[in-house]
Amino acid sequence: MAIMSTEPGQHEQSDHSTTTDAHDVHSHHGYISDKAKYLARLKRIEGQARGISRMVDEEQYCIDILTQVSAVTKALEGVALALLDDHLRHCVVDAARTGGEVAEDKITEASAAIARLVRS
Repeated sequence: MAIMSTEPGQHEQSDHSTTTDAHDVHSHHGYISDKAKYLARLKRIEGQARGISRMVDEEQYCIDILTQVSAVTKALEGVALALLDDHLRHCVVDAARTGGEVAEDKITEASAAIARLVRS
């Protein structure tokens, strides 16, 4: 069964039925209003990571490098938690309002993301 794109978030199957992706239940992602803030944080983290690479290249003391790795890890975890919060407040809430399988899929997806964050 071939799937052809029709409108954003919808796909027409060759039997002419239409499905909607759970990712496209709403018109935007929760982080959009803070996109500039996220990008600025990620650029800072990117700079920190380049600094770590430079430290290794310059053969700096191991503990100093590990301290910087820890700082980058904490910064990335902060971004991840903020994105998760935005996802729960926007994407999951929107799906819950829609109900049914869309809501179940979004909750399952969020639970899996939380589990990945906890394990990391």
